[in-house]
Amino acid sequence: MILSFWRKPALVFRALLAVVVLVPLVVILLLKLFNLPSAVMIGLAILAVSPGAPLTTKRCLRRAELTQQAGGSFHYSASLQLTLAILAVFVTPIVLAIFATLFASISQKVAILEVAQQAIMVQLLPVSLGILMQKFTPTFTQQIAKPLTFIANSLFLALVVLVCILGLPMFSKVGELPLVAIVIMVIASLGIGHALGRFDDDTRSTLAIFCIARNFGLALFIILHFHESQSKPVLQ
Repeated sequence: MILSFWRKPALVFRALLAVVVLVPLVVILLLKLFNLPSAVMIGLAILAVSPGAPLTTKRCLRRAELTQQAGGSFHYSASLQLTLAILAVFVTPIVLAIFATLFASISQKVAILEVAQQAIMVQLLPVSLGILMQKFTPTFTQQIAKPLTFIANSLFLALVVLVCILGLPMFSKVGELPLVAIVIMVIASLGIGHALGRFDDDTRSTLAIFCIARNFGLALFIILHFHESQSKPVLQ
């Protein structure tokens, strides 16, 4: 499935251009145009360099089922998900290094080699383990798939609830300018996905979802390695 995706260089190029190049570029422009607090700048930068949200494929599959367009869209989203998970080991530290070069408040807190190590732990190792298990122990993998999915969904739900509890009271203190910047980022990311997706199937909507859905787990893992005084405002 993923090999068929990689055999279409134009499709791969447009997807990667949208997710790992243009979305971070939008964030760079926003950080240049808006005088945002340091914590907000760090948070947006780290989200921008963390592509491939783990549940993106499931979201795309649900949408495809509702619109009765499950086939190609699911294969496209699953292949892109795996591709982004592998490339994050290289893409995340490189793009974050660009942010650190452009913005002093970020460069003071970022250790690029540590970011690469974190991306390997969060992205490459789990993905590699899953591929190996699927190849060499397919029966066992199918047996544990549902329990692991349930555990993962439960943990994700608990994390969302925790973030809402900690973060919602902070919205009133964020200010209007950061909220405007976030709204612009969301709209621009969706527009990029729709513009670069193919016109002959549902990949336009799928790519739009991938553009806006950043890997919160990887971003959180990176933020936790910042100085405590900087990480708390970003997490909230």
